[in-house]
Amino acid sequence: MEHYFTNNENLKSEIRTLKYLYGNVSFSFYSDNGVFSKDKIDYGSSFLIDTFLKNKSSSIKSVLDVGCGYGFIGIVLSKILNISVGMIDVNKRALHLCEMNINLNRVNAKCFYSDCYEFVDKNYDLIITNPPIRAGKDIVLNILNGAFDHLNEGGCLWFVIRKDQGAKSIIKTLENDKLVEIVDKSKGFYVIKAKNN
Repeated sequence: MEHYFTNNENLKSEIRTLKYLYGNVSFSFYSDNGVFSKDKIDYGSSFLIDTFLKNKSSSIKSVLDVGCGYGFIGIVLSKILNISVGMIDVNKRALHLCEMNINLNRVNAKCFYSDCYEFVDKNYDLIITNPPIRAGKDIVLNILNGAFDHLNEGGCLWFVIRKDQGAKSIIKTLENDKLVEIVDKSKGFYVIKAKNN
């Protein structure tokens, strides 16, 4: 099976368009083979956005979407909050789609290649992610723990993870030295907020 966190130059391209509505704001996204949730907007990602927007603090000026895929989370937040968003991924096809989707939805966002935080050179008020569970727990923990090196003072990490994909053990690991809160649960998904003690 081709994984969405790898690059396969030989994978046939079949671009399709996905639609999404947040309140009365409509979005369109180009998607393709070889990217995460290619045929529909992922429930975990939309649940993460809904929960975050209901509970956000008003002081957020900058956002980093880690493992952005074709850009769903970062683009919606950029438009709804009218803020600048950075987006990173290791999948070059996803980044190409993300660039197209930034232009399509006319948002103030920039996407770039980065393996975890390898090429992230600034800090953010919010780091948000639907981490690539199938890449393995080590990579997921690198994404989650690494976020704290790139948060501004008082900044938060928000992420979504399924209960049956190790939510509880990941929460336990983070709780060793972070303040962790389960903000909401739905259909087996947990939306979690974490910050430095």
